[in-house]
Amino acid sequence: MGFAEADLTRDAFLGGRVMAWQPKSGYRAATDPVLLAAAVDAHAGENVLELGCGVGVASLCLAVRVPGLALTGVERQPDYADLARRNAGAAMQVVTADLTALPADLRQLSFDHVIANPPYYSANGGTPAQDAGREKALREDTPLAQWIGTASRRLKPKGWLTMIHSADRVPDLLAALTPDFGAISLRPLVPRTGRAATRVLIRARKGARAPFCLLAPLVLHDGPAHVADRDDFSAPARAVLRDAAAIGWT
Repeated sequence: MGFAEADLTRDAFLGGRVMAWQPKSGYRAATDPVLLAAAVDAHAGENVLELGCGVGVASLCLAVRVPGLALTGVERQPDYADLARRNAGAAMQVVTADLTALPADLRQLSFDHVIANPPYYSANGGTPAQDAGREKALREDTPLAQWIGTASRRLKPKGWLTMIHSADRVPDLLAALTPDFGAISLRPLVPRTGRAATRVLIRARKGARAPFCLLAPLVLHDGPAHVADRDDFSAPARAVLRDAAAIGWT
């Protein structure tokens, strides 16, 4: 049925470089897709597949930073896929499908990059969200290994997979990546200096054999605590979230 206009907001990302319609309630893109886009080391002329694209924010942020990409998004929730098409226009092809059952024409394609922001919460953990769309976006019912398996099948040899995920899922990520991927790099995302990482960015190359690399964390906020109703992003985080800076892997 889709969302009614009254149930949508149009929100700014990258300092207004990307404007995206999304539901007032339900799953709403925030910083994670922007951080994911910043971590993709893509170049003009390459093609990129986003699994679980939601309303398209990650791919559209990537397109701002790297013009000239061919973008394809896959989203299983039809109302979110419709918003992604509306947000993207001609900038991205959006396919409504489950990543475990991609259409035949998409299964014939291979990509330089696959990117994904899979659901963080395990199938049996935590309290279910009241909104069905938010619940589907945040709680895993397709195992993480299947996300990575689909990515591997759609990547070209030596293609790159880039993901953002919850820090407590790192063992699952590494176990699922090891058979097909090498050159795995992991960058922790730390809320504040001295805090434990809550999320991670992880990159891996199909068919590579280079060793694992644990990189220095990206600290997202200044100061030991949030003390006022204001933007307290660190300078590196602000450059990524407002100015479309890249997050490097060296």
